[in-house]
Amino acid sequence: MIPISVVKLDEAAEQLVVEVIRSGRIAQGPMVARLESEFADVVGVEHAVAVNNGTTALVAALEVLDLQPGDEVVTSPFTFVATLNAILEAGATARFADIREDDFCVDPEALAAAIGPRTKVLMPVHLYGQPADMDAIAPLAERHGLGLVEDTAQSLGATISGRGAGSFGLGTFSLYATKNLTTGEGGMITTNDEALADRLRVLRNQGMRQRYQYEVAGHNYRLTDLQAALGIPQIAAYGDNVKRRKDNAARLSAGLADVPGLRLPTELPGRSHVWHQYTVLVTDEAPVSRDEVIARLTEQGVGCGIYYPKTVYDYDCYRDHPRVVADPAPVTERVVRQCISLPVHHHLTDSDVDRVVEAVREAVAA
Repeated sequence: MIPISVVKLDEAAEQLVVEVIRSGRIAQGPMVARLESEFADVVGVEHAVAVNNGTTALVAALEVLDLQPGDEVVTSPFTFVATLNAILEAGATARFADIREDDFCVDPEALAAAIGPRTKVLMPVHLYGQPADMDAIAPLAERHGLGLVEDTAQSLGATISGRGAGSFGLGTFSLYATKNLTTGEGGMITTNDEALADRLRVLRNQGMRQRYQYEVAGHNYRLTDLQAALGIPQIAAYGDNVKRRKDNAARLSAGLADVPGLRLPTELPGRSHVWHQYTVLVTDEAPVSRDEVIARLTEQGVGCGIYYPKTVYDYDCYRDHPRVVADPAPVTERVVRQCISLPVHHHLTDSDVDRVVEAVREAVAA
């Protein structure tokens, strides 16, 4: 089986973990600080604040924007459930703006239309490794005086007009096991605002600036040095790993370009894609259904995934939730019926990619 994702950590990570163990300091310490500094350099920001997971990063980013009951956060309906859960955990109301099919990210025009008198924050999701149209979204937030939180869980290193995803407002990242850069579990919040960075550091540490000096009602959102030690060696190799993902995506697109009924992902002008996922659409013009394609790929030993099978609010626990406003999202509703993600990770060999291409071509054939 060619898996949809692979987790491999090298000897450098192993050595750094052993160094932490032998140091006797395994909780948040110098390794976390080092990871934060190097991570900030990748994103191109002044500050990076490590936390224990990507969902926590979203919650903390919203919390330091001082949301009040009734405030609304407008986000994408095509995202992992953590995006919605974080809004609810922060005490806000979630509202949604439909996506564009060409980038799978929130449509700036739909986002503008969703802004109302109770809107407090815009939360675009940089999905699959390609950032949303921040050249349109950032000015929209500024014009309306709104907070901007970027859900950059899948898009570390992606850029918009040369500027890093996660550098336009408060950037939030996941370092979960399957991400392009992983600490097993972990998250990061990025910002150029020194005051917000300071508040985040206090918030993640039980509200303490110094031991037993409490300034706010805080949380235990700390990352450990053991986890940071896993991530630090990956930063040095990150550029090469992303290049391999780009090469794999280009090979997939070249091999699948003429398959009837298959819409391929693209890297849009002015944006760089880090290819966390390579997601195609099996359109209504295809001779077989999306689910039949998945079944055939599985039979041929090619891993694939549906990210995501429903709009994020289309579950019983959210459908009647008083703080979930589910406006129609026709583009998202079509995409969730058609999307399949194929292997594109940097551990694939050329022959693996060729095998994926051949399997997809056979799977989509009548």
